Amino acid sequence: MTLLEASGPTPLLDYFRIPYDIVDQNAAGAGDRLQLRGCAWLRSRGSDGATRYLFWPSASLETLQAPARLELDSIVVHASVLPDRGAEALLADSGSWTREGAMWRESGGSILLPFDPYEAVLSCWSEAYRTAGTAKAVRSALPLYYRLRPVLPRRFQIGLRRAVSPLQSRAPFPRWPVETSLHDLYELFLDVLHEVVRRPVPFLGAWPDGREWALVLTHDVETAAGCERIPEMRQIEEELGLRSSWNFVPLRYSTPRSLIVGLQERGHEVGVHGLYHDGRDLESRERVEERLPAIRDHAARWGAVGFRSPATHRGWELMPLLGFDYDSSYPDTDPYEPQAGGCCTWLPYFNRELVELPITLPQDHTLFVILRHRDETLWREKTEFLRSRGGMAVLLTHPDYIFAEPLLGNYRRFLSSFAGDSTAWHALPREVSAWWRRRAASKPVLDGGSWRVEGPAAGEAKVLFHQEG
Repeated sequence: MTLLEASGPTPLLDYFRIPYDIVDQNAAGAGDRLQLRGCAWLRSRGSDGATRYLFWPSASLETLQAPARLELDSIVVHASVLPDRGAEALLADSGSWTREGAMWRESGGSILLPFDPYEAVLSCWSEAYRTAGTAKAVRSALPLYYRLRPVLPRRFQIGLRRAVSPLQSRAPFPRWPVETSLHDLYELFLDVLHEVVRRPVPFLGAWPDGREWALVLTHDVETAAGCERIPEMRQIEEELGLRSSWNFVPLRYSTPRSLIVGLQERGHEVGVHGLYHDGRDLESRERVEERLPAIRDHAARWGAVGFRSPATHRGWELMPLLGFDYDSSYPDTDPYEPQAGGCCTWLPYFNRELVELPITLPQDHTLFVILRHRDETLWREKTEFLRSRGGMAVLLTHPDYIFAEPLLGNYRRFLSSFAGDSTAWHALPREVSAWWRRRAASKPVLDGGSWRVEGPAAGEAKVLFHQEG
């Protein structure tokens, strides 16, 4: 049985690992009542003999308006939009359609979305929702920030960041500390798909071996003093049976070989945290190419497969050029970093061949130094939310800052809250990346009336089913 047919590759179905067959787009409407030119489509042939479509405009549709902010109840969408007048012209000779909210519904059960849902998803993942002017300003300001930082007293730096934090917290999108729009859009897409298919929609669960969510611990070591303070944090984790990833800066300080090997022998992971921690690694393509040989050399020496950019400086087109297995430089939402914004997701995703593991919990320095929280309550509340949504809690802390009480106590209590949670996958970043690749190469297959997993994730992945409500 073919559950779904598509007019072409459909990345959002691929992301959820929903099975479908691609057919010639010219076949849309052949023998059926509907054909909407300039639209991509999915269709399902129901057990009642009816064929229902889910349409959305393709980039070639002339009546599309430039990318803009669209609000669907509480969901914020950034995408090119088909205006009502364009939709009316498109649908004029294609059955009986009515507008319901932002969508158009046909009497036979077909649906037209006025935007490409994957464009909206990619706008979040890549932070394309930020204006070109804002992105340019960030690229210009970051090098200046790093040039001035060494000559500014640390007390002045912190005071300045505290002073502007109330303004930063007012950013309308993405909201902090939780932005749900992207995942609510996922749910809306799956709900609409279920309406078209009229049966449960199979997809692959996010986590292996029946785990319901993931907890991933990472650290950025910014100074030689941070290297010396690693044992205190490491001991807390190991006493609870946990392991983590430690990201080092190759040319800012000396990283003893014994430290790298010792961490790895204890089951921890080592990653690369830029080259100098000067905010210029991703300044331009030319800068990436200039620094890449040294970055790759140290990655090879350390056996590192992961990268974290200093100050979470990031560029969508540049990150894959680094050649790592995964990157973890995108926050889901963070208005307080020098490069504010976020990818709006608490699940991994691909940037070409690079797996992105978003940072989904507030950074320690932001929480305790800039915002002056007294305890780990916000960490715990956000993690409980992520657990309830089946997400990935990625924590970034610094031994440079958390090296004494009460901050070490905050860290210990937070980890103790979740270390014994049997529903959690306590994983290293490299393990999550490897799993996400296996999942992406697998799919649900109907076999003798039941669904099984075909591909390298067979035996680990679980087939789940979406039903509206």
